[in-house]
Amino acid sequence: MKFGMQFFPDMTPDRKPAQQYYDESLRLVELCDSCGFSHVRTVEHYFHRWGGYTPSPIVFLAAASQRARKARMVTGALIPSFNHPLKMAAEIAMLDGISGGRLDVGFARAFLPQEFTHFEVDIDESVPRFEEGIMQVALLLENETATSRGRFHSFENVTSWPRPTQKPRPPFFVAVVGTPASFERAGRMGHHIMAIPGVGSDPMEMMGSYREAYRSAGHPGAPQVMMAVYMYCRDNRDDALRIAKHGIEGHFASIVDAMEGYRDGTASDAYRGYDVLRRRIAEQTLESQIESSAAFVGTPDDIVEQLHELDRAVGGCDHASMQVNFHDLSYEEAAISVRLFGEKVAPAFASTSG
Repeated sequence: MKFGMQFFPDMTPDRKPAQQYYDESLRLVELCDSCGFSHVRTVEHYFHRWGGYTPSPIVFLAAASQRARKARMVTGALIPSFNHPLKMAAEIAMLDGISGGRLDVGFARAFLPQEFTHFEVDIDESVPRFEEGIMQVALLLENETATSRGRFHSFENVTSWPRPTQKPRPPFFVAVVGTPASFERAGRMGHHIMAIPGVGSDPMEMMGSYREAYRSAGHPGAPQVMMAVYMYCRDNRDDALRIAKHGIEGHFASIVDAMEGYRDGTASDAYRGYDVLRRRIAEQTLESQIESSAAFVGTPDDIVEQLHELDRAVGGCDHASMQVNFHDLSYEEAAISVRLFGEKVAPAFASTSG
């Protein structure tokens, strides 16, 4: 199992201005290589405190790639519904070059109704836009000259510049959260997955269908699983639990607020059950997140044991993508946790993390 830093801002200017958030996050990125973190990941969201500080993963990761010289950069994730494939392909290849070929590209379908509304994109089209966008980006990256006539975007005899550093292109991941269909779709498309334990469909139960769909579609090799989780490590367990509880539960309160569009039902048949998902998220606590292997909080020994349990439950977790400065956690508190993790937790997995 490998470990990464995930940055999912949950912030307002009165609590922490954007410049301060970026500065603190990039200072944490500087600890990656020395503390055993193998990737840096961030999200794409808009118009809300939950994720709104990172509307462009590409921009943040371009900066992060110059602070960590070994860790891979992971878009977690780009949203085809809100981006033209010609622009995505060009920016992906640019970041691949800036990072020296250290990029993994994650894509997501998006699910917040207000984002679709403000971009004037029909939420009912999210699945076909997602699938077409990924296909067209892959086509542009893998081929010197590409032509595609899609439902939403078309291009003819286009050469996308720059060309990717990794050949034929960087690896692709797709985000899976709410439904069994999303796991099966990811396997059928032949992509690695980013999942979240503890909300939506239980990824522990869905891994079998994902891996079977991947194999049945005839894709080569073994698919990789990246789990998005929280991590807070202190020598004193009570201190770790006290500090993490406020931050993790505050982050979930922000998710519930961002999902206001699902309060009274679903916004689209494409998101059936997301009203139930919102209610389930509203019930989350630090304790429930630890129980479902979604939060790793406590002493180094506690976290080593918790990570082994995650690996067993998933049937092999390749990457644990850890939020290390969730909600309003200070840089100082986050740095203590990251350094302690690097000193006492990461070495316990060194023989298996490669």
